[in-house]
This record gives sequence, structure tokens and C-alpha cells, in this order.
Amino acid sequence: MAHFDVFNGDADGICALHQLRLARPREATLITGAKRDIALVERVSAQPGDSLTVLDISFDVNRKALTALLAKDVAIEYFDHHHAGDLPVNRNLVAHIDTTAQVCTSVLVDRHLAGRYRPWAIAAAWGDNLRDTAQALAQQAGLDTAQAGQLRELGESINYNAYGDCVEDLMIAPLDLYAAMKPYADPFDFIVSEPIVGQLARCRHGDLELAQAIAPLVALQYGSVCVLPDEPWARRVRGVFANVLANEEPSRAHAVLSVNGDGNYAVSVRAPLEAPRGADELCRAFPGGNGRVGAAGIDCLESNRLDAFVTAFARVFGRAKPASA
Repeated sequence: MAHFDVFNGDADGICALHQLRLARPREATLITGAKRDIALVERVSAQPGDSLTVLDISFDVNRKALTALLAKDVAIEYFDHHHAGDLPVNRNLVAHIDTTAQVCTSVLVDRHLAGRYRPWAIAAAWGDNLRDTAQALAQQAGLDTAQAGQLRELGESINYNAYGDCVEDLMIAPLDLYAAMKPYADPFDFIVSEPIVGQLARCRHGDLELAQAIAPLVALQYGSVCVLPDEPWARRVRGVFANVLANEEPSRAHAVLSVNGDGNYAVSVRAPLEAPRGADELCRAFPGGNGRVGAAGIDCLESNRLDAFVTAFARVFGRAKPASA
């Protein structure tokens, strides 16, 4: 019987799978991609009696493919924190889904494993910009400030690597990054032993400097909308830059858009950290939009709908005010 591991290529998806396979090793066909590549279950060529583990991608987006696999008597275990919609009642489905704001998929796996490989969950929580969750778990794990800082840098760098319109935009393919991580039960050993960790951190900081030099397209009373150019660095840094803005101004919402080659936009939205709600509502109102209450995105916002997006952003998060305010 074959097994498939399907996971998001960001810090949360990779670290969630890594924790699970450290605790429960098994041979598997791996399926992943860039962060926005979430319709992954349709790539699974499972047969009756096979099994599947899915981590950190929306059940709702993959519903048709999942339903077909369940009908073929494929056993599915699902870990996720994104909008799921109604789950089917099926003896072959075991779902661990929690969409509350301060939870990510790696935290769900950490709970499932009773904290056995918690430092990886801490790195993932930092990658998903869940600072309160990351700090609480670090305290529970007895980490000092320097160790917690190392895990923050690791999680944010792995997450940075996942952004891009395709794998070619990334510094390293998520499958290759997972392969590099796989031998290490301890993330601190991974940090000191693998040069890719430092390379990702340096590239992330360089791309952030470029993004921070660009003025917002429009300022709102409760947030900002920023548009980055059609460049690989802009696509890589889009989500990380949104997290930086959210941390700098936790009472405000932020949207960071990057221009695609076709002139349309990819969008990352962050709800105010002090009131994490509304990001998924905003993005699901547009084709290709999905996410969670505190952070969400739109794969392809048509250029002629930019004004409609800004209007919806203002409606969800607050009343617009002039950019000079």
C-alpha cells in the first residue's frame, strides 16, 4: 500500500510534516510547492487501500479531490488551520482542524505529539507570525532569549522562501529544503550545520530593504495597501513584508500586492494583530482568495479590480483616509 504526504511549502507545512515524520517515520511520496500552490491533493494518484496525510492546505480548496479519494477507500489524515467548510462524515477521514487565530498547523501537530518536537513548532509559529503563540511555547520549552531568537530567524526565513508565483521564484525548492531538514531532530543542529539557513536569512533581509523603500499606494485609517513591482524579489518578500508591517503597527491591517507578469496582482493580507479577524472574509470575496482569520491572500487579483479590493479592504478593516494622513 502506498502513502502520500501532501504539505504546504512554507515553514508551517514543512515543520508540521517534519515533526510528524520524526515521531512516525514512513516511506511516502511527497507532494508540495510554493506557498500559494495549495490545490495539491488532485496530484495524488492513490489507489484503494492507500493512505494520505495532508498538512497546512485548505480542505475546502481540495474538497473535490479529497471526496474522490475517500470514495476510493483511501485513508486520509488531515492537519490544518485554514477555512475548511463542512467536513464529510467518513470513516476514512481523521481531521485535526482548528481555525482559531493563534494556531498554526505545526502547533496542531505539536499537540498531537504532546510537544515531543516542540522547537520545530516554535519556528513554524514564528514563520506564520504567531508571536504570542511562539513566545508561549518557547517559555514552556525552557528556551532562553537567544534560542528563541534563533528559532524566530529560522521560521521567518523558511517562510520567506515559500513565497513566489512558482518554485522558480524561490531560493530553494520546498522539497529540497525539507530533504535538507530531514536528518535533524534538533533545529539548532540544522541551523549550525546547513549553509542554506544563513543564505535564506541574508536574502530575506536584502529583499525586505527593497520593499521598505516603496511607499504605500494608499493609506487607510486602519491600515495600508502597498504594491510591489513585477520582480522575483517582490514575489518572494510579499508575505514576509506584510508580517513586518503587521508587527510594526499591530493595531492596523495591511495588504501587500506584487505585480504578476500578466499585469494582475498576487495579494497578502494581514488583519491587525490586536484584533485578528477579517482577512479570510476579505480575500474569499475575490476569486482565488483563501486563508485564515488573521492572514490570507488572493492568488490573482485582476488589475481592473484593484479599486474594488481597496474599497473592500476599507469596509472590512476601517474607514479610508487620505494617504498623507
